[in-house]
Amino acid sequence: MLLGTSRAVKTLCTTLFGLSFGLSIQTCVSQAATMNPIKTATTAYSYDFANEVDVELVLAVDISQSMDTEEQEVQRAGYISALTSKEFLEAIQLGPIGKIAVTYMEWGGVDEHFIVADWTIIENLQTAESFVSLIAEAPLRQVQRTSISSALKKSVDLVQDNQYTSLRQVVDISGDGPNNQGGSVTEVRDRLLSTGVVINGLPLMMKANTNTWQAMLNLDHYYEDCVIGGPGSFAIPVRSQEGFADAIRMKLVMEIAGLTFPKSYVQKVSMREPIRCNMFD
Repeated sequence: MLLGTSRAVKTLCTTLFGLSFGLSIQTCVSQAATMNPIKTATTAYSYDFANEVDVELVLAVDISQSMDTEEQEVQRAGYISALTSKEFLEAIQLGPIGKIAVTYMEWGGVDEHFIVADWTIIENLQTAESFVSLIAEAPLRQVQRTSISSALKKSVDLVQDNQYTSLRQVVDISGDGPNNQGGSVTEVRDRLLSTGVVINGLPLMMKANTNTWQAMLNLDHYYEDCVIGGPGSFAIPVRSQEGFADAIRMKLVMEIAGLTFPKSYVQKVSMREPIRCNMFD
């Protein structure tokens, strides 16, 4: 009964998002709070309530060679701004439990993963500022290759190996190019989706006007067809440095509130040529 009701709330959430972004968060999260199965758990469960959160969120951030220093700085500043924004913190506080667990990982080629900010509970501005200070103070890195498949595997490992319990686990992966190392990205993605994780994407297309291969690839379509997956998964392309922070903030609020785009906002894959996901694998 609870699961059916939860689906109904998500449907309502999607409809309201098209009418009023703020209203959808307020309505959906407050209604979901009244039907959270964790709240009805009995003492028979041996959960550590201190480690219960609404969402476990992995922020997996591309630092491959195609990301120059300026873009990396814009990317970090965008995450710092979004993670401390009023909208993001309100979405957290309106959740059934009122807190999330988040980690920030930078990635490049196979097995090139750098945990910049380890798992932390964010529930208010103070905890958010403490988390983003780790991001702001870390040195910038740059690596050679782009292994989305390896980054996805590491992200799911981070979810499975932490001490937190939640109703939703989300991997938020950003990047400015296709998978070019580490095997088939779609095979890895499909295998990982069986764990219940949702994979959302942030394709970075800020060089699409000057970078021929990136423009030709339609990176947003690549992420839609080859990278993201799971119930309600979505990708938000970033087409300019000026729009970076806004795109991240919108994406994080949607992930925390459990929102999805209305169907009328989403381009159907059948309306265009599907991407050949293995063209660079």
